[in-house]
This record gives sequence, C-alpha cells and structure tokens, in this order.
Amino acid sequence: MLSHDHGHHHGGKIALAVGAIGVVFGDIGTSPLYAMRDTFAGHHKLPLDQLHLFGIISLMFWSMMVIVTLKYVSIIMRADNKGEGGSLALLALINSNISGKSWSSGIVLLGVFATALFYGDSMITPAVSVMGAIEGVAVYNPSMSHWVVPIVVGILVFLFMIQSRGTAKVARMFGPVMLIYFATIATLGVVSIAQTPEVILALSPHHAANMFLADPFRGFLAMGSAVLAVTGAEALYADMGHFGRSPIRVSWLVIVLPALVCNYLGQAALLSRSPAALESPFYYLAPDWFQWPLLAIASAAAVIASQAVITGAFSVTQQAIQLGFIPRMSIKYTSVNAGQIYIPVINTALMIAVIVLVLMFQKSSNLTAAYGIAVTGAMAIDNVLLAVVLFQMWKWRPWLSVPLLVLFFSLDAAYLSANFTKIPDGGWVPLAMGLAIFTLLTTWSRGRALMRQNMAEGSIPMEIFAKSAHSSATRVAGTAIFMASTNSGVPSALLHNIKHNKVLHERVVILTVAIQDVPYIYTGSRASIKDLGQGFHRVTLKFGFLEETDIPTALKSVEIPGGPFEMMKTSFFLSRQTLIASSKPGMAIWREKLFAWMLRNAASAMEFFRLPSNRVVELGSQIEI
Repeated sequence: MLSHDHGHHHGGKIALAVGAIGVVFGDIGTSPLYAMRDTFAGHHKLPLDQLHLFGIISLMFWSMMVIVTLKYVSIIMRADNKGEGGSLALLALINSNISGKSWSSGIVLLGVFATALFYGDSMITPAVSVMGAIEGVAVYNPSMSHWVVPIVVGILVFLFMIQSRGTAKVARMFGPVMLIYFATIATLGVVSIAQTPEVILALSPHHAANMFLADPFRGFLAMGSAVLAVTGAEALYADMGHFGRSPIRVSWLVIVLPALVCNYLGQAALLSRSPAALESPFYYLAPDWFQWPLLAIASAAAVIASQAVITGAFSVTQQAIQLGFIPRMSIKYTSVNAGQIYIPVINTALMIAVIVLVLMFQKSSNLTAAYGIAVTGAMAIDNVLLAVVLFQMWKWRPWLSVPLLVLFFSLDAAYLSANFTKIPDGGWVPLAMGLAIFTLLTTWSRGRALMRQNMAEGSIPMEIFAKSAHSSATRVAGTAIFMASTNSGVPSALLHNIKHNKVLHERVVILTVAIQDVPYIYTGSRASIKDLGQGFHRVTLKFGFLEETDIPTALKSVEIPGGPFEMMKTSFFLSRQTLIASSKPGMAIWREKLFAWMLRNAASAMEFFRLPSNRVVELGSQIEI
C-alpha cells in the first residue's frame, strides 16, 4: 500500500496520479466504447435528431459532474477509514462510530448488499469492456464477426491465468498505456468537434431539460443507457487506499474528465453528420489509417479496466473475510507491497462467471443491459451510507447536507428506476448474482454469531479452569498455544486436550485474533496480555482489516514470562467444529446446511494464520446451531 504522505514532492504526486489513471479509471474510461451506441441503438432506441443528441450529451455531462465530480471525488472520498475507501471500509467506519443505534443493523445489511452488487459488477465489467473493444474487429472487417466471441474468451482466460503471478510488474505499464488511450480518444473527439463546432452547446443543462419536457418517456428510458457514462465511479472510492485522495482527484479533473467529454462530444458531432456511424460511433471516429491502431489501444485499455476490477474483487474479499462476512480463504501475497494479493477461489469463480456471461450474451449491447443495475444499485446504497456520515459523524448543517442528499438521491433513484426497465433484457443477472452473494455473506455472518453464542453458553471462566486443571493434569515442558475465537471462556481444543491427553504444557497461551474496524494497527499496540496465573496467559493480537494475519511474526514482539516464543518448541492447538444442522431456532435448516458447507470449505486456520504446519494439532468437535 502506498501511504498518503507519499509524495509531497512533485514527482511522487505525478507518479501516483499516472498510476491512478491506470488502475482507477479503466472502467469509466472504457465507457465511450458502448455508452453512446447503446443509448441510441440499444434496447430502447432513441431518434437520432438534435433534440435527443444534445439532450443525451447534456445528461451524460451533468451526470459525470454531479455523480463523479461532486458526490464521489469531492464528498465521499473525504469519508475515508484511515485512508481506505470502499463500501466495506465505510461500513466499518460507520460501525465504529454509531454502533448500538437501533437502525445500525439495517445500515450493515445495506453495506453488505452494496458489496454483493460489487461482485456482480466485477463479473460484468471484464466481459463488457473486452467485448466492447474487440467488436471493433467486426466494425472494420465484417467478415471477421464470428471471431469476436472466441477472441474475447481467449483474452479473458489469459488475463485470469496470469493473476497468480502477481500484477505488480505489469501494473507499471497500466498508467502510461491509459494515458495514451485518453490522449487518443480526446484527440479523435476534438478533430470531430472541429468539423461540427456547434455540438459544444450541448453541454448546457437546458438541453437535457428540453429532452425530458418534449419526450419524457423516451428520455426516462434513455437514462438506463446514459448511466453507462458513469460506471466505475464507485471504483474511485474503493481504490483510494492505493493512491491517496489528491492523485485521484488530479487525474480525474485534469485528464480523464476532459478526455471523456471531448470523446462524447466528438461522437455526437459524428452522429449529427452521418447517422450511419451509429453502428459504432467510437470506432468510426478514427480515420481509415488509424482504425487498427485504435482497436489495439482500446483493447489494451479494456484489459486494464478488467484487471483493475479483478484486483478490486480480491481486496474487497480480503476486507470481507477480516470483517467476518466471508469464510477464511487462502490468500497469496504476490509482492512485497501489501496491496498485491491473489485469492485462487475468487479468481476461478470470477473467470467461470465472466466466460459464462460472454457465451450467454454474445454481444456487448446485450451485456450493458445487465451492467447498469449493479452500478446504480451500489451508488444508491452509497447515498444512504453518505447520509449517515453527513448527519451522524460530520454533523453537517441541514441547510447544506439536505439539498445535496436530495440531489444525489433523486438522480440515483431516476437512474435506478430507468434500469429496472432492463430487467427482462439481462438486468436480472446482476440482481440474481447480488442476491445469491448477499445470502452467502449474511448466512456466514449469522451462522458465526450463533456458533459463538452456542459455544459461550457452555463455557467455564478461564480463571476457575486454570486452578482445577493445574492440580489434576501432568505438566510437560514447552509452550502450547490454543486458538480461541472469543476473549472469554475456555477454548474447546483445550478442554478436549485435557480430557483425552490428561497433560498440560508448562506455558499455556489462549490466543485470540481480533480484527479491528481500521485498515492497519501500529505494531506497538498490536498485543494485549493478561496473566491468568498457574502458567496460563491470555493474549489478544489485533490486526487491521487490510493486514496479513501472520501470527508467528506477531508473536515475536510479545513478551510473557518464560522467555520469547520459539516456534520449534511451541505447539498450536486448533479446534475444528463440524456442524450438525438441527431444528433449533436460529436459522432456517437450508441456511444451516449452507453455513455447514461454507464451514467445511473454509481455508484452515493454519494456512490463514501462517502457522508452521509441523507444529499444529487439530482437535475436532461437533456442534448444533
């Protein structure tokens, strides 16, 4: 991760701004490939006349200004959790500030649903952006149209296959490639505007108003496609931890926004001159000699956009695991930089989902119907979280916050409802995915809470246990560490060990790992230690939700009687629960079975906590919830 004070000198800031262009803006940057075409030629066609052309350009421009520039770049990005952004980081921030309020559990569910929609989005983005770019092959050479889907699938498979190598080396190229892409689309736009300069007048907001007044129903339906111009705005916020707030702001205002506006204006100018270019206004902007180079540049940009979303899915998963919404998964660190991770399960699941989508929908215009809902849904939820931040945490004055929230809510509600009209055309896909993922996340969270509650009911206080166990069991040399999920009671592995083996080590440590609502913990405040007497100690190790939970490394700085921890003389005892679904009141039987399946497939604590494999003893127990 890059720190935020990482570039007070000019060069550092510029390097970060260029890096941000590569990672953060790929998604919104590739929207010109399909946004204009789908607004006029998509599922709800619009007449290609000046009223609608100017109206749509005005709508797209002001949506970028209000949603991206005002809402995300100017306001939401200030709500960072120690520099980190994204729905889950915001949720953790709100939780640590307002927990205990009667409505806070509803806010948590909304935040989790936004996360579920993000996964839907990260399946659709690679499919739609790579497809939108490769379709240029068919535009320039119609006889090759049957090659589009195989080429797209090939590129995507390759992209997912290289994830395990780590992307740090390739990522250095991302910024410069995206700079070339933005410079190219801006230049093509300006050349086209020069031939029809009056198109610049379309930026006035009254053209959008005129379109809605003259043709309200079609104008409303058009919003379902016009929103494609702002897809990827939520990525700005989620990627804030990698680059810091100001480099993202600079690159958006100085490079990305002007390039996008020039390109959309250029496409509108082209369509007003030759309506036949509607087949692909993005690709027809290029003169004949530049057609294949443009295809190559756009394809590179689409691959980069997909890469950014895949990386985003990995980091959101890591946050969700640490915050207790997803079972433990094996996380591989692909570089010294903490932000570079690879999660094999997520990578495979995403790859399968993306390829199924490509084969199912066949064309990017079919996929864009599915795209809007995930994005507008997540943006609408961000408004609710923002309202909590403005009123509860920042204590903004109502005269300032209410008009802003009304503006954001009304715009997002209009976009969301316009996208609901696309549910039959493919909009059901992200909703179905979102609901499935939401069910998994909430089932895991609820199941864990029930399991802890169940285990706490039968537990005895540690102090009482220490006294009785000391007198009844033989003590042997060495250190035993028993992992416990809570800070109270006796871990089941310790009970089983004394019941079956009738021995205790000289030094017994009950170790709890506590994930905090902040991204990072300073090493000095990582461990808290309590001496329970009779050679028993309770140690709590705190980690931030973005940190690697490496227990052997963390234990090096822990000092308790008996000297430092030597890994070769320390045994780790883990309890492994097997769940039996029962009709006890708690969760529906099908959810209990789902939870049991997730528990069985979770990565082992040994792998997750980086424990030395030859020093781990697992003791099993059965439990009903």
